[in-house]
Amino acid sequence: MIVAAAQGESVSGELATNVATAARLLGQAADQGARLVLLPEAFLTGYDLAAFAGPLPSADDLDGGWLDPLRDAARAANAYVLVNTGLDRGDRRTLTTLLIRPDGDAVAAYDKQHVHDEERRYFTGGTDGTSVVVDGIELGVSVCYDGSFPEHARAAAEAGAHAYLNSAGWFAGSEHRRDLNYAARALENGIYVVFSGLAGRCGKFEFNGGSAVYDPEGRPLARLGDEEGVAVAELDPELVATTRATITTGADRLSDLGGRLRL
Repeated sequence: MIVAAAQGESVSGELATNVATAARLLGQAADQGARLVLLPEAFLTGYDLAAFAGPLPSADDLDGGWLDPLRDAARAANAYVLVNTGLDRGDRRTLTTLLIRPDGDAVAAYDKQHVHDEERRYFTGGTDGTSVVVDGIELGVSVCYDGSFPEHARAAAEAGAHAYLNSAGWFAGSEHRRDLNYAARALENGIYVVFSGLAGRCGKFEFNGGSAVYDPEGRPLARLGDEEGVAVAELDPELVATTRATITTGADRLSDLGGRLRL
């Protein structure tokens, strides 16, 4: 299956503009054969504190017209789309990844579990993990800070995921940690990692892009700089099985390391 990690600049609070940008990026990915397209964190609302504090799309209005350009693009491309947004759930606000299927149906698939720093002023963390199955390939879903915790990707891998998808926004200056982080999650678990990052400026934040697809040994198959675009690569479940059979750290991990001696 061909996947694409799309990246671009999101405009604070401009929902219609950001939906249109997402639809355009989906079109670019579809031109390269992508069956699934991943977009960055908070892409629809913009990753900005003013946007987080303001009106957010409602979980009760996912069938509303505001998503139609992206829904139409998914139908035209016969592709699945995962795009993150600040979401109003009535009793709480979450950073939620929406799944838009090729028939245009949209569901709130996953709420970011590890809410980071200033996000805690506005959002509540989710309680459950999510995997999406496309054409028989299982994909674990995560958002930004989730991917900094090895156990989050491990839980997806142990549940059967062939790939770990991470929508994110890394601040300028974090390039070394960004690239090392995703390569490590791939190598630790013997799975693909697909990372989609914000680029450009949104509010007070400057983002560094770097969207990429990593193979099960942590090698980048496709990678972007800080430009708008799509990183496209093919996922092969057989390579996941072969890698796990060859590099057996996942299977060999001890469930209990016992006590600790201090000498």
